[in-house]
Amino acid sequence: MAEWFLAQVKPNSDLIAKRNLARQGFATFQPMEKRTIASGGKFREQIRPFFSGYLFVSYPETSAPWSLVNSTYGVSRLVRFGAKLAPVPRGVMTQLRAACDTDDIIALTDNFVAGATVEIMAGSFTGLIGEIGQLSPDRRAMVLLDFMGKQTKVSVPTSHLKAARASVKQSGDYQ
Repeated sequence: MAEWFLAQVKPNSDLIAKRNLARQGFATFQPMEKRTIASGGKFREQIRPFFSGYLFVSYPETSAPWSLVNSTYGVSRLVRFGAKLAPVPRGVMTQLRAACDTDDIIALTDNFVAGATVEIMAGSFTGLIGEIGQLSPDRRAMVLLDFMGKQTKVSVPTSHLKAARASVKQSGDYQ
């Protein structure tokens, strides 16, 4: 099994870097995520890199021409620790690849529990933070939102949720 390394790509050059690395015989992997964004008063789904600005790179043979990667159009540099290239641990790559579908879109597992603080990532409540009230067997969650000063329950597919960061404001915290 070939080792994987991390390459930093230039801004908005992911596709250019992938194409040029493939021409040189390198394999690339870039997990993507689906997000719902509001644009012009409408919601639309967008697919974007899960690790923005980075690309996983591998070479199928034992001796790889790694010096070529830094001079590839679209690539800024390979990630290093000092002078040594830093390989991505095999377990991390195995888990990342297993979490992705055939289009490299990551499907996060829903290990949510009642009482967990979550952020809604898709749908008309995108970006709001709430607390899970209860989970149902059909992979949906009843989320309590503090919406306009009132507690509101909304039913959301668990695939549209992610664990909220502690520093994110709750949906009703407007100042």
